[in-house]
Amino acid sequence: MTLNFGEIVDAVSDAVPAESPAFVHGERTIRWGDAKKRMNNIARGLRERGAVAGDKVAFYMRNGIEYGELTGACFLGRLTHVNVNYRYKPDEVHYIIDNSDAVAVVYAREFRDHIAQIHNRLHKVKCFIEVGEGDVQSFAEPYEKLVRSGNGAKLGIERSPHDQVMVYTGGTTGMPKGVIYEQGDLAAPLLVRLALLTGRVPETAADVVEMVRASGAATYLPACPQMHGTGFFGTMATIMSGGCVVTVDSHSLDPHAIWRAVEKNKVAHMAIVGDPFARPLLNALDEEPGRYDVSSVVAIGSSGAMWSAEVKQGLLRHMPQAVLTDNFASTEALGMGQSIATKDSETKTAAFVLGENALVLDDNDQPLAPGSGVPGRLAVSGILPLGYYKDPEKTARTIKEINGKRYSIPGDYAIVEADGRLTVLGRGSNCINTAGEKVFPEEVEEALKTHPAVEDALVLGVPDPTWGQAVTGVVTLVPGSAFDEASLKAHVRERLAGYKTPKRVLVAGVPLRAPNGKADYKSAAAFAKETLGVTG
Repeated sequence: MTLNFGEIVDAVSDAVPAESPAFVHGERTIRWGDAKKRMNNIARGLRERGAVAGDKVAFYMRNGIEYGELTGACFLGRLTHVNVNYRYKPDEVHYIIDNSDAVAVVYAREFRDHIAQIHNRLHKVKCFIEVGEGDVQSFAEPYEKLVRSGNGAKLGIERSPHDQVMVYTGGTTGMPKGVIYEQGDLAAPLLVRLALLTGRVPETAADVVEMVRASGAATYLPACPQMHGTGFFGTMATIMSGGCVVTVDSHSLDPHAIWRAVEKNKVAHMAIVGDPFARPLLNALDEEPGRYDVSSVVAIGSSGAMWSAEVKQGLLRHMPQAVLTDNFASTEALGMGQSIATKDSETKTAAFVLGENALVLDDNDQPLAPGSGVPGRLAVSGILPLGYYKDPEKTARTIKEINGKRYSIPGDYAIVEADGRLTVLGRGSNCINTAGEKVFPEEVEEALKTHPAVEDALVLGVPDPTWGQAVTGVVTLVPGSAFDEASLKAHVRERLAGYKTPKRVLVAGVPLRAPNGKADYKSAAAFAKETLGVTG
């Protein structure tokens, strides 16, 4: 396609009424008349500080107005977003910023101490921008300086459908990697709401403007973090559709705050990450049925964690008008499978229909026939990324040409039934998915093994109704050492992001290694489940 996100934002921002809200966070509202000027000023300011087309801008902040504004500004300035997980410790943050070759870092005031510890090692960064009130670090500039410098005029630059979008994902092995898409490729799935409402796919920015005028703008609330693809993709789509992105002023999941925001702003679309978000949201509605007006909600989308059938049906009792879409996808493989629930339909937990561009491959990269009963790797064609940033080997392993067609094969195993239903078996690696966050066992194992009492350690995911998978450590101790679970957990938390800290640490009752020295995750997992009384 020939679409460019900056051209779309440029055109749509003129078509949307100036008084229409563009971004809402708590009690703050930025309307489109001001939003387009602020985004143009930010884009111009970043370019004046040395950023050129294709350069990377690191976003290190929680959900908020600035996340959306900066996204639009990057589109307008031909700059590429880099998401930094705000749960990361300084060295983890350094890795993302350095690996991405970011030339600008925009960070929230609450993370200024982390940036202060690493800024001298970030030699490719040309400017640090601090978001928040009050003084800023000596090496940084205030965000509002960029916002207010200039008259908000358009940049008047040529843009390209080859301009990029990049989302860092944990993936399944190794360190996080940046998944790169071209905007011309990614436009169609992001603008799918407009296509469904108008019956056609836009081909130019003028088409998008016409479709927005015909269908009206939508209000979107990412209940999950925008620094993950599940929340960020909806933010991008909403900005390009001239809608309003609503975020909640809370540092942790506050279901009542979310429902208050839904009611106040008449939110139509929401994004969540499975049961870790859906269950608390349902509990809040069940506590006082009718307390919140949720009649505006027309769609809730989820990806990244299991969304159980009973929780879906519970939500539909409170909002029978809504459509609940459970997407089986990854950042590098969109559309592997989908499950849609309405008040008149019945769905099973983790039951998906194979995507129209998806298939299941055997070990020889050949398609398996539906109904064969043979497990294989899920592959998807259609909208594909260019690959992983600066990792041609991982790109070659994941993006393959099969029978003359390119496919993304991220490592998910499944069986496809004769009617197209998927039985998902899980990742081919030991990657742990806890509340939508990917955790690499090896990283946590190494942290555990730096504790003086630990001789060896394996880390695995144990099924958990709240987290999907609970990070669980199984350790052997140095002879003569005492076991102190709290101390081991604190030791990990000091070195890694909090969500990587094991929920439980157990002393191994089985050997952790096979005779050849390789990790025996199967035996460790069976021991952990038995010890904790977990089935599944």
